[in-house]
Amino acid sequence: MFQAALEDAQDRIETALQSELSGIETTIGDAMRYTCQGGKRLRGFLALESARLHDVSQGTAMSAACAIEMVHAYSLVHDDLPCMDDDDLRRGRPTVHKKWDEATAVLTGDALLTYAFEVLLKADVNPSRQIDLLQALAKAAGPQGMVLGQALDIAAEAAKTPLGIDEITHLQRGKTGALISWSAMAGPRMAGDDTSALEGYADRLGLAFQICDDILDVEGNPEDMGKRLQKDGAANKATFVSLLGLDGAKSRARDLMQDAIDALESYGTEARNLKDAARFVIDRKT
Repeated sequence: MFQAALEDAQDRIETALQSELSGIETTIGDAMRYTCQGGKRLRGFLALESARLHDVSQGTAMSAACAIEMVHAYSLVHDDLPCMDDDDLRRGRPTVHKKWDEATAVLTGDALLTYAFEVLLKADVNPSRQIDLLQALAKAAGPQGMVLGQALDIAAEAAKTPLGIDEITHLQRGKTGALISWSAMAGPRMAGDDTSALEGYADRLGLAFQICDDILDVEGNPEDMGKRLQKDGAANKATFVSLLGLDGAKSRARDLMQDAIDALESYGTEARNLKDAARFVIDRKT
């Protein structure tokens, strides 16, 4: 049931994204559409599911789903640049700076980030709630969220002392967790409802997601992942795996998964797709 729901969300988000981007001309428009093709759509799925739980229409929720997928896509384009992680492949295809050039990649990321806020403004919600959504996304994507996490990650590569588990957890709550948290709380924010249960769920889900990324970087299949693996080990960078070991990291991910599921207790069976999403995060192969 979960897989069918995820695939349905993926198809609907893909269609909506390409529709939103269809009128953008020039090479930048081509690169934006290219970048937004494919992927797990987990963040968009979380936005749609959290909206369903709070009786927000799926049409309204799609604006949030598209916006967060655009912000995520922007982060990947910039992360792949030579000055960042210097990757040639993303989702099994050439990265934007390889298919076009570095300037196009920079501008494509800039365009996706800024256009995401324009798309979010289309959400048919109370103006005060819309402001809350916009402000929360700006915080999640910016220097108190994802960008902070990225900056800490870059600094860690040159640090004389490897990061400890608490420091890595703080880093990843920004780099990976901030956008996941925004996605899961989009529904109650649009409805003007309490966000605390989904905040607890998303905090644990985001950490579990990153731990599994670290695990897959060690034992994943490059063809399945569609990108270069074992970069962290080659760079001697501290990760959840390097600090906890493979078995310890897997155990920690399972504990976080259960904590995420437990955080949804107040929603009962209505949250089964979100509970299954937590299981999906630690069982995935890509």
